[in-house]
Amino acid sequence: MKIVFYGYRDWALDIFSKIKDTEKYLVTHKDYNIIGNIKPDLVFFIGWSSIVPDDIIQNYKCICLHPSLLPKYRGGSPIQHQLINNESIGGVTLFLMDHGIDTGDILYQSKISLQGSLSNIFVEIKREGIKGIEAIIDSYQTIDKLKMKQDSAQATFFNRRSGAQSEITFEEIKANDPVYLYNKIRSLNDPYPNAYIKCKDGRKLYIMESKYEK
Repeated sequence: MKIVFYGYRDWALDIFSKIKDTEKYLVTHKDYNIIGNIKPDLVFFIGWSSIVPDDIIQNYKCICLHPSLLPKYRGGSPIQHQLINNESIGGVTLFLMDHGIDTGDILYQSKISLQGSLSNIFVEIKREGIKGIEAIIDSYQTIDKLKMKQDSAQATFFNRRSGAQSEITFEEIKANDPVYLYNKIRSLNDPYPNAYIKCKDGRKLYIMESKYEK
């Protein structure tokens, strides 16, 4: 079996490195011609943030790893939105890509904890991502039996966050409780644009860690 993995984030590369017993290829940039040259059995997009061309989706089994319990938190920056919304349980979903954004049939889904640091959350995402990918590879010949339709009536959608949204304003501090600010700061640890406040001279003071009085 030949598999192509598209991914560039550190946690995506860690997942790729742990997948065994298959002929696998890693692509870290938007060169989709590679797929036509290799003609893989499966194409995985792990933490991929670009729109995949329709002809690729039509002609190959393309599977995306999305770090939420789809159909909740479709769209961009799902980890950040879940944390800022004070979700305690998230998930890892692997789905068969179609022409919508995060709308395809689910092949594997598992819950994860969203407590603790962002690095701890990535450990859980990697663990469940590896389990899910290996389960799909093992069931390749009967992959259609894994399909589960998403309930669009339960769907929520969020746009990708910009770096400017990492700012914590004084109005935001006044309007929110400490839990909200704690969650925003921890959701924006590396590799994401870190939380910051603007000082009177225009320079940014970055806030890397926080805790609050319970």
